[in-house]
Amino acid sequence: MGATSQAENDPDRAAGARPARRRLSVDRRREELIAAALELFSRRDAEDVSIDDVATAAGASRALVYHYFGGKQELYVAALRSAAKELEARLRPQEGGNPLDELSRGLARYFDFVEEHAAGFAALLRGGPANRAGEIGEIVDGVRQRLFRLVMNQLRVGVPGPVLRITLRSWIASVETAGLDWLEHRDIDRPELERLLMDQMVALLEVAARRDQDAEHLLESPRRRTDRVTSDDQ
Repeated sequence: MGATSQAENDPDRAAGARPARRRLSVDRRREELIAAALELFSRRDAEDVSIDDVATAAGASRALVYHYFGGKQELYVAALRSAAKELEARLRPQEGGNPLDELSRGLARYFDFVEEHAAGFAALLRGGPANRAGEIGEIVDGVRQRLFRLVMNQLRVGVPGPVLRITLRSWIASVETAGLDWLEHRDIDRPELERLLMDQMVALLEVAARRDQDAEHLLESPRRRTDRVTSDDQ
């Protein structure tokens, strides 16, 4: 009878089919469930992941997942919010140097997240339903909007004109695609990938500079530094 009471009071034993686990705080147990969910959502569409899948991956009971999240939609939203929050924390501006140098350091922090939280990054940008409406769409779009503002801050751009705005958004899309491709293949060294993306930014700005004075100003400091190095070598 005592054993029955203990099982009823312990969500980890409610299902009766799993061995008892060590006791964790509410926050820690929630984090474990989210981590398991992110790993699954990064590899499969959300529609193909069940609560049972998450419970099995986390070594928890089905009842426990429902206890913390109520259902799969709530779990999916919580998992994406967790990934978005961590990414945004990594991308807080750290000033110093010319604009492109600052952007390069921001890109390195972005790929720190990609490498250390691969499942969260992939789930955030690739997983989920094709039509990202409601809360899910708001989370993903919110990350992209904040990333766009961060890039503008690091490049010291106020309100960009249409040419520069399109240029920056195009580069951000390239960075996202490159991150997903790198996680899938890992056939290029990460520092080389970061240099490639920064070279792409410069190339995009050079094209934009023909039509937008702000883009031309962004290239002036790096050009002066390159000219000085070339002169010294001669």
